[in-house]
Amino acid sequence: MKRLITKIKPTKGFSHAFHVLLMLLLPLLVYVFVRINLPQLAILIVLLSKWRMLVVRPRHWLAIIRANSVDLVVGISIVIFMSQTNIMLWQLVWMLVYMTWLLFIKPGSTVFGVAMQATIAQVFGLMAVYAAAGASPLWLLILATWAVCYSAARHFFSAFDEPYGRFFSDVWAFFGASLAFILGHWLLFYGLVAQPTLLLNVLGFGLATMYYLDKSDRLSTMLRRQFIFIMLAIITVVIVFSDWGDKAI
Repeated sequence: MKRLITKIKPTKGFSHAFHVLLMLLLPLLVYVFVRINLPQLAILIVLLSKWRMLVVRPRHWLAIIRANSVDLVVGISIVIFMSQTNIMLWQLVWMLVYMTWLLFIKPGSTVFGVAMQATIAQVFGLMAVYAAAGASPLWLLILATWAVCYSAARHFFSAFDEPYGRFFSDVWAFFGASLAFILGHWLLFYGLVAQPTLLLNVLGFGLATMYYLDKSDRLSTMLRRQFIFIMLAIITVVIVFSDWGDKAI
């Protein structure tokens, strides 16, 4: 597997330059298709960019798709963000964000780099789900929330020697889906951010940070209490000061 990865992702020479050029071309094509009002083709381009996942034997497909899921989540989310605005400047900004992701963030293999990838994927993914499908049937919101939370959590735990990584990922995905089911009946937005997106990202970031600090032996009792207090305070503010009127969809 290492030999295959080395061939697919060259690190020097002409092959590396060509690889970088292709990565820069992808956001540009996405931008062009969105500008001409063809976001479906932009999403198709993002999916086709992962064709290398299928060059291995079929028994490895599921593992490779899971390993690349955060990249797909980020790519499709950026297409959605681009298509949600007609302002060229913002679309160019999202194109630059996608380039930054492909060139600098996605290749990271350190623990911090993988944790950052998982965090960005969950933030972007949940924002995109509720921005594009907020008025969709509830079951679709639940399924999409589950998929984003599971992909982000599985990617996060892949950076650690965690024997219960799959179990923790299942628990987090189930919690996200359950929250989507409950809040989906009263779907509230704070500007562009849906309430489930805000709560899941606050909780996810807090829990992931505590886990990361604990694994690096930097999580003191006082620091743990501070994180828990901050998360509970934000959740309390969101629940108490939200307008729980007739918002059912």
